[in-house]
Amino acid sequence: MVRIIPMATSFRPSLSSFRFSACSRFGFPHSSFNLARTGTSLHVGSAIPQSQIFGLSASKLLRGEGNVMGFNATGNFTQASTSAAPENVLEWVKKDKRRMLHVVYRVGDLDRTIKFYTECLGMKLLRKRDIPEERYTNAFLGYGPEDSHFVIELTYNYGVDKYDIGAGFGHFGIAVEDVTKTVDLIKAKGGKVTREPGPVKGGSTVIAFIEDPDGYKFELLERGPTPEPLCQVMLRVGDLDRAVTFYEKAFGMELLRKRDNPEYKYTIAMMGYGPEDKSSVLELTYNYGVSEYEKGNGYAQIAIGTDDVYKTAEAIKLCGGKITREPGPLPGINTKITACLDPDGWKSVFVDNIDFLKELE
Repeated sequence: MVRIIPMATSFRPSLSSFRFSACSRFGFPHSSFNLARTGTSLHVGSAIPQSQIFGLSASKLLRGEGNVMGFNATGNFTQASTSAAPENVLEWVKKDKRRMLHVVYRVGDLDRTIKFYTECLGMKLLRKRDIPEERYTNAFLGYGPEDSHFVIELTYNYGVDKYDIGAGFGHFGIAVEDVTKTVDLIKAKGGKVTREPGPVKGGSTVIAFIEDPDGYKFELLERGPTPEPLCQVMLRVGDLDRAVTFYEKAFGMELLRKRDNPEYKYTIAMMGYGPEDKSSVLELTYNYGVSEYEKGNGYAQIAIGTDDVYKTAEAIKLCGGKITREPGPLPGINTKITACLDPDGWKSVFVDNIDFLKELE
């Protein structure tokens, strides 16, 4: 199973779920818009389809000092614009304190998934929250506390037992010391193994692939003890160079490595905020000749911590990303966030570091 070595507590927190006011895809507000049906608990004040709305929620938080606040036309809080020069904003991104906080996706049977993750993958159930008035339940699982580890946020929507995972989402990666032993355990528990243990194509690392009860794929990678066993999220992109440039400049990630596999007609790029053996990374995959993917409605987004959501949004806009939730505090709880789409349409939410630490308290 998975061995974990201690990870130093950092200033970069993790995130639970948020609620927002919402608009229809045409920009007209809904009088009663319940996003739990889409597997999200986030009401986003932006004119985007319901299927693209992010899902996060938050506890009661205090607002940080030093921000000039106001209201926009829809009644949401805004901050007075203090835009810096583009080159200054992009330089700031490189110095920002960022960490991948958690990944959000939807499942059809929460208890079944929790049982599989804890018994077969060695995760711990960190917390669970039921919101009956909005007809959904969240569960947070991982290999360590949320303030220092990348974790999973599962969302179960009452009455929805199946989701379309789509072709764009690839897999999650988990580092284990003995892939064969882990696969044997998963088989004994009735789990589905889709790729038996063996060296990766074009490399020497021993891997295996399994599926959870909802069909989400997990790659098991054989490694020594690591502070971050939940180590990868793989997404497919239509233009790898474009995606790498965007994540470097707008998200402040580092290109850790890039590998072309012409024999199998694909190229991968590993992006992250730290080395692969000690932190979670984003694996971008380009398949030769494929420029678009169907994303389905199962996978939702990655959440990332930042010291300034306003500068973050400026950088995303400068780099060609689409802001789907303008930066600012959430009405009623004051946690500052911004939400965006990358050039391939993958969703991310940035959350103020201090605000999120307050939530965890």
